[in-house]
Amino acid sequence: MNSINNMPPAAKVWVYQSKRTLSANEIELITSAGREFIAHWSAHGAGLKASIDIFYNRFIVIAVDEQQTMASGCSQDTLLKFIKSLDEHFNLLLLDRMQVAYRKGDDIETCKLGEFEKLATEGLVNSTTIVFNNMVTTKYAFDNEWEVPVAKSWHGRVL
Repeated sequence: MNSINNMPPAAKVWVYQSKRTLSANEIELITSAGREFIAHWSAHGAGLKASIDIFYNRFIVIAVDEQQTMASGCSQDTLLKFIKSLDEHFNLLLLDRMQVAYRKGDDIETCKLGEFEKLATEGLVNSTTIVFNNMVTTKYAFDNEWEVPVAKSWHGRVL
């Protein structure tokens, strides 16, 4: 089974953030379903070299090596259906892009963007607070721009 760690820097990446920490059982079930999905995921009949990883018991990260086979619109639709099925089954809000994840000490917290702006106004988060930029689209960006201080992310606009 592939891992994002084995993907090239240009690999296409999708990051789906759960509103809450996943249990060990949920991680096992999601990983198993993800491996099954990846094993059969294709674009125009060609198998995709892809991976699924779960980070910090909260982020589901899918990567595909498009140097092997491009992820077509249809294959991306299939991915979205898979993510929606996980979302509905586990009630995770994986597609809610208005959720912000940030580090608070050793923990990862999530809140709505409006709440995050309020936390910034109150000084509870600042330019050095670590946030997760789930808008990254390549493995290179994931490795270098996913987990960053607010000042180096689009989140900085709330400060």
